[in-house]
Amino acid sequence: MALQTVATMTADELLVMPHNGYRYELIKGELRQMAPAGSQHGRIAATIGIRLGLFVENNDLGTTYAAETGFIIDTAPDTVRAPDASFVSKERAEAIDEEGFFPGAPDLAVEVVSPNDRASEVTEKAFDWLRAGAKMVIVLDPKTRIATVYRGFDDVRVLTEGDTIDGGDVVPGWKLPLADVF
Repeated sequence: MALQTVATMTADELLVMPHNGYRYELIKGELRQMAPAGSQHGRIAATIGIRLGLFVENNDLGTTYAAETGFIIDTAPDTVRAPDASFVSKERAEAIDEEGFFPGAPDLAVEVVSPNDRASEVTEKAFDWLRAGAKMVIVLDPKTRIATVYRGFDDVRVLTEGDTIDGGDVVPGWKLPLADVF
């Protein structure tokens, strides 16, 4: 029986890959294609991105990034993830070269669950962000209208539509009622 080998891709190869209308992430060197986001997903990601971005800019806290921004969170083999919205503190953002993917995890990663996402994949992604150094991960589920806030592997909080997301020490002073998101 012949062994089948799968070629791995690097972050540099992903960066120069021609755009073909799909979104991609690189997981341990394996290219994963994702369908374009639906309208509800895009609206929720934009809402949180706008609210977060305005707050961060008005308070000179750092930089926010839109969906499609790649973050290299592991190497050899490379893993490049792209959250739906993200924040990097001013100190960290100023210390990096703007070319290419961001080296490391954002301080805050926001993920919006898509209809085709499996719960195990979303949890895996949140844990990948935490392992790579994210201080907070927010997973928004439009179907259940619930946000799960990860601040560590054993510090997970589930918020319902009547609750408010609090940036805590990651994005000091930022608060966003979930009712405004869903």
